[in-house]
Amino acid sequence: MLELTWFLLWGILWAVYFALDGYDFGLGINMPLLATSETDRRTIYNAAGPFWDGNQVWLVTAGGVTFAAFPATYAVMFSSLYSALMLLLFALIFRGISFEFRRKVDSDSWRKFWDGCNVIGSLLPALLFGVAFANIFMGIPLNAQRINEGNLLSLLNPYGLAGGILFVLLFSFHGSLWLAVKSQGALMERAEALAHKLWFAVVAMVAIFLAMSVFYTNLFHNYLANPVLLFLLLLPVGGLIMAKVFLSRQAQWQAWGASGLGIIGVTLFGVIGLYPKLLPSSIDPAYSMTIANSASSTLTLQIMLVVALLCVPVVIAYQAWSHYRFGHKITAKDLEYEEAY
Repeated sequence: MLELTWFLLWGILWAVYFALDGYDFGLGINMPLLATSETDRRTIYNAAGPFWDGNQVWLVTAGGVTFAAFPATYAVMFSSLYSALMLLLFALIFRGISFEFRRKVDSDSWRKFWDGCNVIGSLLPALLFGVAFANIFMGIPLNAQRINEGNLLSLLNPYGLAGGILFVLLFSFHGSLWLAVKSQGALMERAEALAHKLWFAVVAMVAIFLAMSVFYTNLFHNYLANPVLLFLLLLPVGGLIMAKVFLSRQAQWQAWGASGLGIIGVTLFGVIGLYPKLLPSSIDPAYSMTIANSASSTLTLQIMLVVALLCVPVVIAYQAWSHYRFGHKITAKDLEYEEAY
């Protein structure tokens, strides 16, 4: 029972991380498409400024839970996907640096360099996360020694690339909605117009990814064995539909919230489909990493559960407060503050 509880928490933590840091990634991805002036670029930076580092706490938490609750899976995952994870790490590092270094020198070339780091540091993680999770859904070629017989290029298969494109589109759509929440005037209008266009691309890519999942994965096995689980599809489907409805009504906060629910639903769909596996083996199912063969001791899981029940609500409350406190639209006066990006 503890293993199942932590498996669900593991999936929820990843889902929440994608919903929160996803709009930060989307802001960076969309910057070349939406920013036409230095003021626009600064607005985009400041739309993420109070939140991006707090949002990445969920990445640390999700990774920490993988390490503490399922250490064997953590070891296999980081050794099997080492190259991809190192690329991801460096992209996140340079993206984080761009927020602080961009304003240190009053030079167009200096700012353009860090803008490029921010764009690449947003696009690459979105793509890599999608590729990595799609390959996990499909199965990694783990042998009897739990060694990955593939390489970085083998991850770039049609299904893996479809997952990467899906994540990029989801985050880009989510980010355009957040920019509509935080900006005003022409920039807000461009963000809303982009969101309208991206919605159709996201829906089409979700349909393509689900269709490919039937042929490339066993994700639907749990749903066919327990049809009641199909109600989970209401979360991503309903989230995307309501995001479009709210966007059409210019209810920006609600549209952004619905988009976040859609991302959470897409992630949980894949996680529930994986159960009880964490890292399926495409060579032999017996070589897969599961909640049974990779979980920590019962005592460790019990202690972690108590800590999680005490600390996670605090993190949620803090982030809810920060989004409420700093969720206002960015004005010219805001950009004049010394602390502004």
